[in-house]
Amino acid sequence: QVQLVESGGGLVQAGGSLRLSCTPSGRTFSPYAHGWFRQAPGKEREFVAAINWSGGITSYTDSVKGRFTISRDNAKNTVYLQMNSLKPEDTAVYYCAAEPTPTGGIMLREYEYDYWGQGTQVTVSS
Repeated sequence: QVQLVESGGGLVQAGGSLRLSCTPSGRTFSPYAHGWFRQAPGKEREFVAAINWSGGITSYTDSVKGRFTISRDNAKNTVYLQMNSLKPEDTAVYYCAAEPTPTGGIMLREYEYDYWGQGTQVTVSS
């Protein structure tokens, strides 16, 4: 059963940048779509970005468009979330999610993903 591990979180000043990484804790052989979600204190987990297996299709929530970039390197089994121009409202625990996608599609809803990481904390100070 594949499990995911996120890394790269931390404390950054407003306007700064972080790059999050997502890797499987075990071997994988199937094509997977991936997504990034985040959960701030007192709020529900929300969609941030998603990418298909080939990397040719991406999607972002409006609040991060132009600032965040999701990408992947399948040779390294790694999905990235580059976060630039960070704002205090970006403060949250960020989760990586994965789902087998034989059709190579993209998924935007939390319930569409079966595999999740434990999350990495991103804190943006003002």
